[in-house]
Amino acid sequence: MTTSSATTTRLLALLSLLQTPRDWPGSLLADRLGVSHRTVRRDVERLREMGYAIHADRGSAGGYRLEAGAQLPPLLLDEDQVTAVAVALQAVPLLGTGADEAAARALETIRRVMPPRLRRRADAVRFEAAPPRSAAVSTDVLLALSAAVRAREVLRIDYGDGPAADAAPVPPRPVEPHHLVAARGRWYLVAWDLTRDDWRVFRVDRLTPRTPTGPRFTPRALPGGDVGRFLAARFKGSTSDDAWPCRGSVVLDLPAHEVAPFAGDGVVEDLGDGRCRLEAGSWSWVALATLVVRFDAAISDARPPELVDAFARVSERLTTAADASRR
Repeated sequence: MTTSSATTTRLLALLSLLQTPRDWPGSLLADRLGVSHRTVRRDVERLREMGYAIHADRGSAGGYRLEAGAQLPPLLLDEDQVTAVAVALQAVPLLGTGADEAAARALETIRRVMPPRLRRRADAVRFEAAPPRSAAVSTDVLLALSAAVRAREVLRIDYGDGPAADAAPVPPRPVEPHHLVAARGRWYLVAWDLTRDDWRVFRVDRLTPRTPTGPRFTPRALPGGDVGRFLAARFKGSTSDDAWPCRGSVVLDLPAHEVAPFAGDGVVEDLGDGRCRLEAGSWSWVALATLVVRFDAAISDARPPELVDAFARVSERLTTAADASRR
């Protein structure tokens, strides 16, 4: 590598570090870049000459940081950042925001100003992202919700399909918005419902935020502390742990290799002789029973008793449905 290309590569790495919103002590930058502190100072001056506003605090507690809101020249991206941008913009259809065309144009705009080497890297991760089948969410709604989350302001929302034409008007629900999350091809608002006095998860495509927003609120501690685990638990029908509230097991007269591809997060144990034990979970015992029945095989040794009772209820309902259909 020539001296010029080595310097350019180092400047890119330095700029990439400085774009992280924090103060960077010169000694830490020197360690990250494998150069002396004096070289870091020279590189910072080079970036300033290129138009980047870099602030430096002197003293043992000082450091370098990229000024917020500065008028910057075109951003320089390293290889990992190029890959991240290409993947992120192409994955926009998965978010159901209706911004697919804008994302495609943004990627093409960025691609045109890339040097050939980085353009080839961006092109190497081209793929198609199938949009979710749920209704698209307006970007205006996302911006309104995100602003309320960031400002910690109470929201009033209309939720659901709305009342029937002859029904009494339903007042908007006041909520404290804590997290706006994209998961499973949909957008969700995790909020404290002031009417129910409990945590609720709202599908964003089913809500309409009212204006103006309400007073500011003090953030509450989310159960478990992690919004990803909290959502995963709610998707399973649990209000606490990220685990199915109903778990059981059965023996199926099917080989393990025929059950495993369709067991989801269940555990399949090969028992030999063309049989296997399936341990799985669901949000209710009846749901778990129907999950097992879909394998269309003889079932034995069901555990626990709640699952056995659920099989009896499902059997009764299916028998009643079959009798009614034959009449």
